[in-house]
Amino acid sequence: MPTWIIVVLCLLLLLALTYFIYNYRRHILGIDAPEKKVDVQILDKQSNRIIGAQPGEEDEEYWFYVQPLAGGPKREFMIGIHYYQALNPGDIGTMTYRGQQFIHFALQRQ
Repeated sequence: MPTWIIVVLCLLLLLALTYFIYNYRRHILGIDAPEKKVDVQILDKQSNRIIGAQPGEEDEEYWFYVQPLAGGPKREFMIGIHYYQALNPGDIGTMTYRGQQFIHFALQRQ
């Protein structure tokens, strides 16, 4: 097999790996992802106890589940305790997020 074919295949593999890492960091980890705002309705919320939490560390994590009003997939985000206590299922508002990272929720008052 000619060496130029092996070189081209290695370059294509390197290009594919670079593209995969870029997309993984942006879409899954939220690194360098654009900040988005979307109108949502809160479907549910829950708190989960963290197994193995050390004394002085947070022993629970708080989640809420949202549905965009304009349609789209249901999403879940980890939130702080202040949002968990202030928001209830059925609330509607504008959520700001980046990738999978929740940033802010502005409640629409009726």
